[in-house]
Amino acid sequence: MQTGEDTQGLRKIIDFTRLISLVILSIHFYISCYSAFSQWGYTAEITYRMVMNIAKTGLFIGIVKAKIAALIFLLISLIGAKGKKDEQIRKDSIVIYILTGLLFYSMSSLAFYLDAERNVIAFSYIGLTSLGYLLILTGGVRLSRLLKSVMQQDIFNRDNESFPQEERLLENEYSVNLPAVYNLKGKQLKSWINFINMFRGLLIAGSPGAGKSYFVIRHIIDQHIRKGFTMFLYDFKYDDLTKIAYNKLLKYQKNYKIKPSFYVINFDDLSRTHRCNPLDPAGMEDITDATEASRTIMFGLNREWIKKQGDFFVESPINFLTAIIWYLRKYEDGKYCTLPHVIELMQADYDKLFAILEQQEEIKVLINPFISAYHNKAMAQLEGQIASAKIGLARLSSPQLYYVLSGNDFTLDVNNPEEPKIVSVGNNPQKLQIYGAVLSLYISRMIKLVNRKNQQKCSLVFDEFPTIYFNNMDSLIATARSNKVATTLAVQDFSQLKKDYGAEQADVITGIVGNIISGQVTGDTAKKLSESFGKIVQDKNSMTINSSDTSTTKATQLDYAIPAAKIAALSSGEFVGIVADNPDCKIQLKVFHSEIQNDHAAIKKEEEHYKPIPVIEKVSTTDVIENYKRVKQEVEDLINAELLLLDAKNKLSEPGEIPPKQEDEEGLEGRAISM
Repeated sequence: MQTGEDTQGLRKIIDFTRLISLVILSIHFYISCYSAFSQWGYTAEITYRMVMNIAKTGLFIGIVKAKIAALIFLLISLIGAKGKKDEQIRKDSIVIYILTGLLFYSMSSLAFYLDAERNVIAFSYIGLTSLGYLLILTGGVRLSRLLKSVMQQDIFNRDNESFPQEERLLENEYSVNLPAVYNLKGKQLKSWINFINMFRGLLIAGSPGAGKSYFVIRHIIDQHIRKGFTMFLYDFKYDDLTKIAYNKLLKYQKNYKIKPSFYVINFDDLSRTHRCNPLDPAGMEDITDATEASRTIMFGLNREWIKKQGDFFVESPINFLTAIIWYLRKYEDGKYCTLPHVIELMQADYDKLFAILEQQEEIKVLINPFISAYHNKAMAQLEGQIASAKIGLARLSSPQLYYVLSGNDFTLDVNNPEEPKIVSVGNNPQKLQIYGAVLSLYISRMIKLVNRKNQQKCSLVFDEFPTIYFNNMDSLIATARSNKVATTLAVQDFSQLKKDYGAEQADVITGIVGNIISGQVTGDTAKKLSESFGKIVQDKNSMTINSSDTSTTKATQLDYAIPAAKIAALSSGEFVGIVADNPDCKIQLKVFHSEIQNDHAAIKKEEEHYKPIPVIEKVSTTDVIENYKRVKQEVEDLINAELLLLDAKNKLSEPGEIPPKQEDEEGLEGRAISM
């Protein structure tokens, strides 16, 4: 117990020990310099006898023993000393005092070798020894006043916020495993980030430059292709990821029972792109498929509509586009069911367009409001209903887009066991508004074909996911797990997802994924992630300084394992996150905060030997323009043929006219279609 009596008793012991040290040193001076003291007249018979009796103990034989004894008692007295704490006292000054004192204290014996009078020798020896003694005493007292605080050594609380992480490599045929290094109480330890259940979805977050592609996505592509996955890759900055996927397929193609075909979709380099029709009639089984395609296109072109679903002037153009798509799907079994034909048909005059659309029974309900407005001369209302669709789709009227969208080099059933594929679609950040809507349509149609039973395992990788639109992504993650579809979504920030998808859908997407890995993010995203990672038991130390002593209080408290401020200050390559496990492979340490280890030299060497994306077919400007004109001509021929057929039917139904034979009707219809 710290009572006043205990403190006073300790001080008396310290003072007595230091007095013993001084007495030993004084007797040592008296004996070693006796002749000088005798000359100075500081000797007496009784003093001489007392000193001689003490000298018989053997402690004062020679110079070294007595000085060591005095020094030992001095150090003992310093151990218990408690001076007033001072934050200004530095360790280096204390070391200088003590070392200098020890130097003078030990080297003072050299004074006896001076060629001088005994008075000078005695004065030099006593002076040097005393000076060394005082310096040691000063340094020792300052040492007791030094403020020793462990908290000052970890001012950012890094060690206190560290926690154990998974150091085992847990791998299966579907996993992605990333080597890493983490900090535990100041020690750097090796660990593994084990995404053993990728089918529960992986969300990658991180601001630009955080290392999402270099440290995470490239490993997902590498390991999934090595393990025999088919793949659909959305490459925002084409061809960064596409080149990786292509060369990894060349490297691991022997790992597949049936080698996957590699397909590329991009709208800038037409010689290195395949052609694919996202509205392939074979994949559109009923009108709901047309509705979904229409919704995807319109929301991709008008992101603000996502937050206004259900509004009259949002749903009207979607219904109108649905009617156009389904009409072309039913016309001659989908002969012209492509997005370019849809765009061109939509631009037709209202009287011609409505006349031919009315012939399709399944879309009469969809176009009835438009026809009513047209017949009632409500042109302002009609334009308000349709103009948004026409204006938006008019931006897609490009010869390059028409060329890619009107071909049919492959289908989007990526994980077909009989025809496995690795498909990469490339965007261009400078043409995001246009390309994003078309690529969204590809993705929407692809996911419908991929998310089926009894297909090959498949990996869907979306870099910069908010730049495209896909409705019901939460449903895909929730249902695709049983169909062996692994979904990876990369975003820069959750707020970006909210801006493009709306708050409700963004919250569902971020909340439904089982695996999360995040680089540097700030604001609400960092706060939400910090709360998701939970709290750990941390030490809480407090220090109180008074005039003579320092008291330290230690306690424990629950606090965030990875605070939001720490997530906002992550370096490139440093990630935090949480992993999902399997029933047959439990992971207790799911949360991680570590630095992913990339072999930079090996990656650079590998990239130097990458083969470029091959030229698929030499495409000239003439080919592109001819295809563009052909689409326009086919739509014009379709309208003319249908109008001729409609006129013929109307003439046959006029009153008083004798209906011709069945053979004549068939012949007339054949002539109308051929025109």
